[in-house]
Amino acid sequence: MTALEQNLREVRERIDAAARAAGRDPASVALLAVSKTWPAADVRALTALGQLDFGENRAQELIGKAAELADLPVRWHFVGQLQRNKAAAVARLGAVVHSVDRPSLAQALSRAGEGAGRVVDVLLQVDLGGPEGELGTRGGADPVDVPGLADAVAELPGVRLRGLMAVAPRGADPAPAFARLADLAARVRADHPGAVELSAGMTGDLEEAVAAGATVVRVGTALFGRRPLPS
Repeated sequence: MTALEQNLREVRERIDAAARAAGRDPASVALLAVSKTWPAADVRALTALGQLDFGENRAQELIGKAAELADLPVRWHFVGQLQRNKAAAVARLGAVVHSVDRPSLAQALSRAGEGAGRVVDVLLQVDLGGPEGELGTRGGADPVDVPGLADAVAELPGVRLRGLMAVAPRGADPAPAFARLADLAARVRADHPGAVELSAGMTGDLEEAVAAGATVVRVGTALFGRRPLPS
């Protein structure tokens, strides 16, 4: 068994155990392998093991890997901060964008989707704050603004609102933050029934995210290993 195969098995076992502990069907939680900075060969190897959803946080890296792996049925996701001038390239790849945090980006993606002849699936990124509750530390829209942003996105023709995404505060218990996120997701879903996805949880806190109702967990380190520190 290769290291990647062992890691994939262990991560899936963690997800399954977390779902069962929360009284959920393990099949209701999808694994998104965050392959940023790792070579396309690793994506190819995991695809051969049945992992098809991969996330990137830089448009150029996503474009390059998608071209190199065009022969595979990979489902691409964009999980980083997206510049509006990269929206068209991401839309052409059919990537799900997890990081919509402002109307101008949603509008750019809508135009890009229409230009590419497709509807771009998007999630709204929510700022859950830092350890002391301060906003602006992990990216995303102020939770107060999210219902209005959801309404605005739902009106755009080239995008489809699929749910919410967030990153837990650093240095704090993630469970309360994920509980707040789940409450906000329920509010958005009440007005927009198609917004069923909740993208939350990473290597260190996926169990807490699954307990709060996450439908997608974004895992990099536990699958690929620790990224080398910049020199």
